[in-house]
Amino acid sequence: MTIPDQNTRKILAVFAHPDDESFICGGTLAKYASQGVEITLVSATRGEMGRRMGNPPYLNRESLPAARELELRQACTCLGIEQLHFFDIRDKMVEFADEESLIARVSALIRDIDPDVVLTFHERLGGHPDHCAIGKATTAAHKRTGHRSHLYFITFGDMMNHPERFGYTRKDVIRIDVHAFLEAKLAAFRAHRCQTEIDEWVWLPDQEALKRFGNYEYFLKGNTGTPNRDLQDLF
Repeated sequence: MTIPDQNTRKILAVFAHPDDESFICGGTLAKYASQGVEITLVSATRGEMGRRMGNPPYLNRESLPAARELELRQACTCLGIEQLHFFDIRDKMVEFADEESLIARVSALIRDIDPDVVLTFHERLGGHPDHCAIGKATTAAHKRTGHRSHLYFITFGDMMNHPERFGYTRKDVIRIDVHAFLEAKLAAFRAHRCQTEIDEWVWLPDQEALKRFGNYEYFLKGNTGTPNRDLQDLF
C-alpha cells in the first residue's frame, strides 16, 4: 500500500459543467498540476442541456452526456487533473437541487480530500444559475466545515482586473501568470470538441489560436478575512 505524501498540496475544484475547468481556469490548473499539486475536480452536472452538439451536429440529448463526460476526461488529462467526480445533478437544475444535501456532499469531499485550496464560482458573479448555485453550496460547505483551506472564486477573463466595479479591492484578487501553460489550455479547449467546433478560432494553427488567450487568470478571495498572501499564488 502506498502511503500518501503528507506534504503534497491539493486543490479541490467544484464547478457546474464539463468545460468550466478548461474555459475559465485551465491555465491555472495545468500550472499547479505541473508542480505536483493533486487536483480533484467536481462537475455537478454532465452538461446534457448544452445547446452545442457538434458542428455540424452529430449528438442529441441522449448521446450528449456520455460524449461530454468523455471529453471532460480527455480535458482532465490535458490539464493534469487526477480525480474527477460527478454529482449527476441534471444540467440547468442545480439551483433547484436540495441545498442541504448539496452542502453535505461538498462538505464530505472537503473533509475527505483535505485540500489546501478550494475553487468554485461566486454565488452572485457566476454568470449562470448553475454556477451560482454550486458556488453558494460550496461556500456554505467551506464555512460549515471550518476547514483550513483557502477559498477562491474563479472569474471570467480579466473581469477582476478592475475589482472595484464589483465591490472588491485589488488585495482581494489573486492574479496567476499562466502564459507558459496556454498550450495545455488550448488542448483542453479542443478536447471539449462538441462545444468548441463552432468556434473557428479554437481550430486555427496553434500560434494563432494561442493569441486569443490572456496571460493571466484571476481569482477572487472567498475567505477575505485571512491575512494577505502573495497575490500571484493561490497557496
